[in-house]
Amino acid sequence: MLAGRAMVVFNRVMTRPDGRQNDQLRPISFVPNVAPYASGSVLVSFGDTRVICSATIEEDVPRWMRTQRVEGGWLTAEYSMLPYSTLERKPRDISRGKLDGRSSEIQRLIGRALRACVDLKKVGQRTIWIDCDVLQADGGTRTASISGGCVALAIALNKLMAAGKLKAFPIKQLVAAVSAGVYEGVPVLDLNYPEDKAASVDFNVVMTEASQFVEVQGSGEEAVFSSGEMSAMLELSRKGISEIISLQKAAILTADLAAPADLASLTAAFGKR
Repeated sequence: MLAGRAMVVFNRVMTRPDGRQNDQLRPISFVPNVAPYASGSVLVSFGDTRVICSATIEEDVPRWMRTQRVEGGWLTAEYSMLPYSTLERKPRDISRGKLDGRSSEIQRLIGRALRACVDLKKVGQRTIWIDCDVLQADGGTRTASISGGCVALAIALNKLMAAGKLKAFPIKQLVAAVSAGVYEGVPVLDLNYPEDKAASVDFNVVMTEASQFVEVQGSGEEAVFSSGEMSAMLELSRKGISEIISLQKAAILTADLAAPADLASLTAAFGKR
């Protein structure tokens, strides 16, 4: 928990590109059941950033776990940006013959974040694959992937529980992530692409529903930042993550009642700003 949760006030007047308040998230939604062959899936939207997150469960564990006789299961993640997700076409990793460094770093972050919320011993001898495919990028793809990946994971594990394949629910608490930064001298929450591009400081924060930190990534972009600015960004992140987790819970609770998403509903998610 942040000591006293003291918000640092910055008096400078600044208008964000999309008109939001400094502590305001972009519109966020979770549309479940977009990938019917996955154990759990969701289309997560953070403003104009759209990511399909899926959870697939295999009845096996990695060879290193069998060799070392490690109990329980494993969770891992893969992340990719589709070629048409950005303004300029992004070549597929397979065309280069290797995963690019950014994608590798992000999928490791997703895996770490989600393993922090799961009791892998309760998963049993299973591997959970979290796949995050960015359909449209407008800033915050890694934080959207973590938040959506957690929803897909919970949906998949709920199905295992309903089928009687788990003795106890493995998720200890939900996790979510959000970005914060210093834009035009002011700490702001949930940066979109224009803000992310111009920000002097950029943070990505992962927290649990109990407001415990899982990971904090932050750096100045050819700039420095004060302890007051850092405290403000962390407090903004805590507030935003609390709101995201409320949306996650609603999506998870209603996922078994939701019909598979059809093409029309997915198309509607890609309207103009």
